[in-house]
Amino acid sequence: MAAHPEETPDAGSWRESVPEASATDLENLLGTGVGAAQEQLERNGGFLPFALVVQNDGEVRLVAVTPADASDGSDADFDADTMIRDLHELLRQHRDEFRAAAVVCDITLIEEDSDAIHVAAEHQDGSLFAAVLPYAPNPGTRELEFGQLSADTNEPAVWVD
Repeated sequence: MAAHPEETPDAGSWRESVPEASATDLENLLGTGVGAAQEQLERNGGFLPFALVVQNDGEVRLVAVTPADASDGSDADFDADTMIRDLHELLRQHRDEFRAAAVVCDITLIEEDSDAIHVAAEHQDGSLFAAVLPYAPNPGTRELEFGQLSADTNEPAVWVD
């Protein structure tokens, strides 16, 4: 299958390396996750880590955990790393109920000095895909401006023993 002209070479080669149904599930999670995160950023200025799953019947559902308090001495209101670990644990415990999952979180891109939405998706067949979408407030309008979505690497976190 040839890559579509609008796809990046990485996206084209990735898509060819996984089963069609798995690629569709992962792309669905990626699009839904980025959209939900963008909406939360524009409405609230930030978002807590969350997960999305494609249930065995094909329905996409949101999975969330209660934020843990940040460790003492931290100026953060919550501990994102703990929330992400809790999401992974919850997804592992219930992985027989769905066929694909993605964890969506807010990250800092050190080299670009930018914040970004990060989506790490995986399928029960072992297929993986992750993407990063940088964003920054426009100093003039104070509205968020989003950069280019780019592929990232990730390791399996749900279908592991």
